Amino acid sequence: MSFAAVGNAHRNIFAVSGHPQGARCGGLHTDLHQRSGRDLRVDLFRGLSLFFIFIDHVPDNVLSYLTLQSFSFCDAAEVFIFISGYAAAMVYGKALQRQGSIIATAQIYRRVWQLYVAHIFLFVIFAALVFYATLNVQHQNYNEDLGIDNFVDEPNIAIIKTLSLQYQPQYLDILPLYVVLLGIFPPVLLLLRRHLALPVMVSGVIYLLTLHFGWQPHSYPDDEAWYFNPLAWQFLFVIGATAGYAPYSRQVLTMPSAWLAKLAIVITVAVAIIHISWTIHEAYEAFPGLLLQELSPLVDDKANLAPLRLVSFLALAVTAGHLVRRNNRLLHTPVARLIIRCGQHSLQVFCLGVLLAVLGEILLTSVRDDIAMQLAISLAGIVLMIAIGGLLTWYKEEENVVVAADTNAAR
Repeated sequence: MSFAAVGNAHRNIFAVSGHPQGARCGGLHTDLHQRSGRDLRVDLFRGLSLFFIFIDHVPDNVLSYLTLQSFSFCDAAEVFIFISGYAAAMVYGKALQRQGSIIATAQIYRRVWQLYVAHIFLFVIFAALVFYATLNVQHQNYNEDLGIDNFVDEPNIAIIKTLSLQYQPQYLDILPLYVVLLGIFPPVLLLLRRHLALPVMVSGVIYLLTLHFGWQPHSYPDDEAWYFNPLAWQFLFVIGATAGYAPYSRQVLTMPSAWLAKLAIVITVAVAIIHISWTIHEAYEAFPGLLLQELSPLVDDKANLAPLRLVSFLALAVTAGHLVRRNNRLLHTPVARLIIRCGQHSLQVFCLGVLLAVLGEILLTSVRDDIAMQLAISLAGIVLMIAIGGLLTWYKEEENVVVAADTNAAR
């Protein structure tokens, strides 16, 4: 079996064939996807991860019991980072093959700049929303609650730390990670072209050394570690990139495939049972948490991508790819199309989700905090995320129509 199982076993989500440019643009019609070779599962799972991130960010949200974190040792962050690496390898791997390393690198850093600008813009809107709420809601200090108080106390330092990605208030920690990971991607891409296994080997060594020696970048203001340590999380990103680049590589990394999917399913089910018992134990202490003392130390360190979190995610991903095949009819249902559109415009939808989560926290603390309000906020947020995904898809399709018409007119 090729590497795409984490490679190609059972045509799972890691495996891609055909035209990878489809990972970046295109409509939602079935025939177009067939021509472009786009794997809709990538967009579907990325869209779901965006919904889960939003739901989990709303404080004490009852719907968080239905997200990935409630039945797995990982959560939506792992999905987002893996698929980001996977999609980056698909898109820029094609550029590397067709246009060479210079053009591919230029395209990568153009995207890095877009992510960086999006993060700064998001920070500004985030700060304005928090400041406004603090001024207008009595007995609530959202500045401190959401980690923006240092921007008020010493703005001259905080703005510099923001621009250097060291200042990461609540909810604003995953885009800096993505900027750093994509920033180091050009050498990873060149190593992938040299040999498919080489980046994973180097990345795995860095990951293990990071866990052993405690390497970590520091943040502002308390010189604490980043919430997502890039030296650890780069391993998952590189695994995704290696899987995404596999169709372009001449090397085939053989792995036993007969039992891989079955093993992944067994691990996924076992983890789900164990983690559900932990969740019940938190709510009702008399209920036993299975292997809680033994396994929790291998799960709790999210900042450094604890080993059991990584194993849980990889098993879950192989399981999902085995159960949802590339040609699954589910991918063409109306509901799936709505989610896919969000996945295709992940940066914009993610930024909207962050702001909606902040607004949700403000509403829960200033109006009322009950299940009905949590459900209303979650439903309204998801509807707005779907709406922006649909609007951006419509705009892109209209833009393509105009470009095609202009091209035909020029001929």
